[in-house]
Amino acid sequence: MNKITESDSNYNNLECMSTDELLLNINKEDNKVPKIIKNHISQIRDLVDIIFTKLQMGGRLFYIGAGTSGRLGILDASECPPTFGVNHDLVIGLIAGGDKAIRKAVEFAEDNNDLGWHDLESYNITSADIVVGIAASGTTPYVIGALEKCQLHKIVTGCIVCNSNSPVSLVADYPIEIIVGPEFVTGSTRMKSGTAQKLVLNMISTSVMIKLGYISDNKMVDMQLSNNKLVDRGVKMIMNKKNISYPKAQKLLEKFGSVREVLKNINE
Repeated sequence: MNKITESDSNYNNLECMSTDELLLNINKEDNKVPKIIKNHISQIRDLVDIIFTKLQMGGRLFYIGAGTSGRLGILDASECPPTFGVNHDLVIGLIAGGDKAIRKAVEFAEDNNDLGWHDLESYNITSADIVVGIAASGTTPYVIGALEKCQLHKIVTGCIVCNSNSPVSLVADYPIEIIVGPEFVTGSTRMKSGTAQKLVLNMISTSVMIKLGYISDNKMVDMQLSNNKLVDRGVKMIMNKKNISYPKAQKLLEKFGSVREVLKNINE
């Protein structure tokens, strides 16, 4: 297949560019990404809706990828508990090579066709769950093998890739192909491709959690109060919603433990 993610950059002699030229050209390329994603809202919608259905019925969402793609999946999954107050086992990110690959590349882990399914099996995955493969190239064996086995076991699959008609898309029930074109540095898919994947992941997890009821109005009422900044944010939510003083809102938050519980139990 023709990999546009590996195509030669539209820019030459990067080492001869000034800092301003480098930054402006990178920014020029980055600005293309949201406009391209807009053309794929219907595909993203379909994946969001099936994920919502699966999670609503007690299933889990798995992201699986290698390298930058795997790290982005782990990032999105790891942000769900503090942002939405959900359990850590609701959205799970897996990367080729295991957790040590988050910080340091594990050689050839992504080339193992069986490892992805092995990693999923360690979580006792079932047909109640859904798996989204993330691979800029769309050719990562770790992801392809995992999605192939998922389909054999009647597990719904989706994907986020940046090449058209890729092997990963062929084993995804809900493929999303965001074709952002050649990278500023040829083949460096941590750039536009990674940006596209991050934006789509934000859209997916945020939309699903809103539909599941973890946001009230536009507020993170279920967020984990894990630092002073978040506690202060929670207190101010209560102040504004209940029209009470900061000290009173603070005491209520301490008593009930979450913004949602305060809003549910206190009538002012």
